[in-house]
Amino acid sequence: METKFLQPFLLLFLAISVPCLSDASHEEHARKTMEEFSGYPADSPPHHYSFSPSSLSVDIQGLQRQIEELSSFSDAPAPAVTRILYSQKDVLARRYGTEAALSAVATGSHIDAIPYSGKYDGVIGVLGAIEAINVLKRSGFQPKRSLEVIMFTSEEPTRFGISCLGSRLLAGNEELAIALKQAVDGKNVSFLEAARSAGYAVHEDDLSSVFLKKDYYFSFIELHIEQGPILEEEGIPIGIVTAIAAPASISIDFEGNGGHAGAVLMPARNDAGLAAAELALAVEKHVLDSGSFDTVGTVGVMELHPGAVNSIPSKTHVEIDTRDIDEERRNVVVNKIHQSAVRIAENRGVKLSKFKIVNQDPPALSSNSIISTMREATKQLNVSFKLMISRAYHDSLFMARISPMGMIFIPCYKGYSHKPEEFASAQDIANGVKVLALTLAKLSAE
Repeated sequence: METKFLQPFLLLFLAISVPCLSDASHEEHARKTMEEFSGYPADSPPHHYSFSPSSLSVDIQGLQRQIEELSSFSDAPAPAVTRILYSQKDVLARRYGTEAALSAVATGSHIDAIPYSGKYDGVIGVLGAIEAINVLKRSGFQPKRSLEVIMFTSEEPTRFGISCLGSRLLAGNEELAIALKQAVDGKNVSFLEAARSAGYAVHEDDLSSVFLKKDYYFSFIELHIEQGPILEEEGIPIGIVTAIAAPASISIDFEGNGGHAGAVLMPARNDAGLAAAELALAVEKHVLDSGSFDTVGTVGVMELHPGAVNSIPSKTHVEIDTRDIDEERRNVVVNKIHQSAVRIAENRGVKLSKFKIVNQDPPALSSNSIISTMREATKQLNVSFKLMISRAYHDSLFMARISPMGMIFIPCYKGYSHKPEEFASAQDIANGVKVLALTLAKLSAE
């Protein structure tokens, strides 16, 4: 198999073939994992399938046709063949069956996970993509365009506070490339140190080296669990995503005076904790006042200092996530949150020491042509689908900046995600892999 590395610590490309692992036990484990996710049986060793010798068949006519076609790449007239290493004819023969000048079709997702989450988020889009390519290989399909599987780095913001880190960089985010040189995690380990400790970026400091040009890919497709309850509740096996909501993240710090919980009377307090609590309620109000069900807001982090039951909080750190499919409406909510933070600080006699919009990304629309291709695939497979919006963050949001993009959703149990109860059935996963495989086949044949 051919394995490409655009930048190892950011993403991994797996081309049309899947690599053989050097360790047999690892190969067996990987094969079983892939087959479990795709819905295929995994109860027999990889190289010892039981079969009858009489069941072996060779497409001799197809093979002879290919031999004749390959022989035409020659510097000598037929029936002789002359094909010297790296000569023009040799290079053309090596490309036989594909058109190397055509941009590739890519698919993939991420495998990093937030603390105490589930095992399907992102993983379905990586292992499922590999299995989709295996499905095409087993069927004998030969793509015109190369197929590549991408495993993105840090889709979750857990360690360095930046979500979709790898796909943002691929999309050419210069500010991020510069900021990451100074970025550190909660233990003061820098991003580059972390990457190098994992064996990546050993001799590379220039993160802009991974930037991709517009239309680098012919198309990008991501298979993912819905992370919501709609498909399961409606009994629909496939969701075709039409748009990804526009997210914004805000980091806020309040500073008060603190003091003893018993000795400082209520009128004399400058409580940073109450300022944070009041702001959390303000976030809820501003979101609901938008008048749209598509507007959501979450206060996901609230840290109190010193964090003792008998001490008035002197400092608080708050992180807010708000998102909408309408960028302007989302931005109105962000502005109102800022206004509330300023007002609350003044009224409570605390200092608003930080109000930082960490990111404020635009929404992404799926490509109409890719949506059409996915609809055709579901029809051919006799699988029902629903057009829907993704309100969760995905790497597809940023891949849409450099490539036509599409997403396939499959149901997950009760819509659970980012928790251990996250689950997708074998049948639903298999449906998703089949739709992905057929969609990839159609796009790679264009």
